[in-house]
Amino acid sequence: MKKLFALLMIAGMVTFGTTVKTYAQSDDAAAQTEEVAATTNENQVVEEAPAAAQDNGQVEEVAPQENTSFHQAVKQKFIEGGWEFMGIVLLCLIIGLAVAIERIITLNLATTNTKKLLAKVEAALQSGGVEAALEVTRDTRGPVASIFTQGLMRSSEGIEMVEKSVVAYGSVEMGRLEKGLVWISLFIALAPMLGFMGTVLGMIQAFDMIEAVGDISPTVVASGIKVALLTTVAGLIAAVILQLFYNYCVSKIDALVNDMEDASISLIDLLVKYRK
Repeated sequence: MKKLFALLMIAGMVTFGTTVKTYAQSDDAAAQTEEVAATTNENQVVEEAPAAAQDNGQVEEVAPQENTSFHQAVKQKFIEGGWEFMGIVLLCLIIGLAVAIERIITLNLATTNTKKLLAKVEAALQSGGVEAALEVTRDTRGPVASIFTQGLMRSSEGIEMVEKSVVAYGSVEMGRLEKGLVWISLFIALAPMLGFMGTVLGMIQAFDMIEAVGDISPTVVASGIKVALLTTVAGLIAAVILQLFYNYCVSKIDALVNDMEDASISLIDLLVKYRK
């Protein structure tokens, strides 16, 4: 799991670095495009003046519209929103997804067929007693098998000690299952906050432009308001994605805890039944 988490973190860093590099390249390309467009417009003005004088009835040609793919549109909006805050929001999303995927894999591996395990333990208790049952639980992976092992190891001390051991070790296993969820919830709260911070800074930028120009026309404040809205949308999208993964992990943990409680009761019943 640690290797998987490290690989996901490295992939996120590479993606973040590539995005920043793309942003820088896009700025250079935009500057070059503006220079070429200015030169082209000057040439077109010189060429169109005589043509208009010769033929006033000529119909203007409509420039074909370019089809923008979803990836290009997202990249363009990312650049327009500003890589400072958009990059931090993206980093929160990547790290949160890495933690969530690691938790999902761990929780799925911790899932045990409780009925099958109980049947094996009961058969072992009938044939070889507690030692045979311990061999079965030690060879089985998952929190339920670990709780069974702790309870069977203290079966000689009485049923009350078995119950206390099962309850205590069940709390330990629950803490292990919930490990990492606090980081997912942190990024769920952090991503919208960063988006709102970008919103406030974008509005400040818009008012600064109004103060500098002395005009409140839409063209003056459009850039600042656009940055404000884009950062907010990015933060909300990241929070929604992470919230879905968080809810899945919580539901999976609840199911595992219910299995542990039911299996613990069944184990105590078996020990009472086959106690010698």
